[in-house]
Amino acid sequence: MTQIIIGILHDTRLLAMILASIAAVATVLTLAMPLLATNTLPKRMKAVAIEREKIRQRERERMARGEKVTLRQTPKQFMQRAVENFQLNKWVGQEEAREKLVQAGYRGQAPYVTYLFFRMVTPIVALVFSVLYVFVILQIDKPLTVKIGMCLFATYLGMQAPLLFLKNKIQKRQLSIRRAFPDALDLLLICVESGMSIEAAFKKVSNEIGTQSIALAEELTLTTAELSYLPDRRQAYDNLAKRTDLEGVKSVCVALQQAERYGTPLAQTLRVLAQENRDMRMAEAEKKAAALPPKLTVPMILFFLPVLFIVILGPAAIRVMALQ
Repeated sequence: MTQIIIGILHDTRLLAMILASIAAVATVLTLAMPLLATNTLPKRMKAVAIEREKIRQRERERMARGEKVTLRQTPKQFMQRAVENFQLNKWVGQEEAREKLVQAGYRGQAPYVTYLFFRMVTPIVALVFSVLYVFVILQIDKPLTVKIGMCLFATYLGMQAPLLFLKNKIQKRQLSIRRAFPDALDLLLICVESGMSIEAAFKKVSNEIGTQSIALAEELTLTTAELSYLPDRRQAYDNLAKRTDLEGVKSVCVALQQAERYGTPLAQTLRVLAQENRDMRMAEAEKKAAALPPKLTVPMILFFLPVLFIVILGPAAIRVMALQ
């Protein structure tokens, strides 16, 4: 097997064909991805409306039969039993985990139980798989301590896998909110200056901003409900800041709390905050653009310079070889 791989690496024509095929496939995918991208918001909203009608009809029938009605999603029974039997709430359960789940868009008891269950299962699965792979399948000629260390490292990665998945979801959700938040502030400013109350403004903005960021539309809708039902309106703004965990959103929430407490004019504050958020978004884009040349240095050295040397020195080398 090793000789075959070495022979393939020494065959320049075969390597050139493989690299050309990969480049052609990558080019086709790059050109086709924008054409394949579709706007899924109307389909999702239609599916939500259909599901809402189904749930409403089902709950009416259940109420007619006199059954107990619950509005919260219940976790899987086997996950719930595992969490309760092993008392995972005490070992790996923490309030920070609930905050991270909310920031990732998972609300309720069911996602929390699922998270605790996978925090227990993934290390066991990683340990079993690593033991089978290292000691049975691979059979590497290494000391026993090295093999045990590899298995323990795989177990640690399995323990961190649910947390890494959660952090990835949080980053994607925050990126979506950060990109659409300045436009949402502009819409909120227009609604407030037109004479709308803050609840009506949040509701209107949540309906309009859904085409840009579904996550931001969900957060604004939830904030509208909390403003209507919570006894302390400032708590609704605090909850919005905690769920998003973004500096721009936190500053807006603080401004809204001050407006509620002291009666300060809200329109001018929103105008300034909208401009600041746009400046922050532009500064972030300029930062990424400034970091692009150092990142391109290694790809240019690895891919561009060898091709350039071949194009420049290739004809001379062919003439020298022909003269010899």
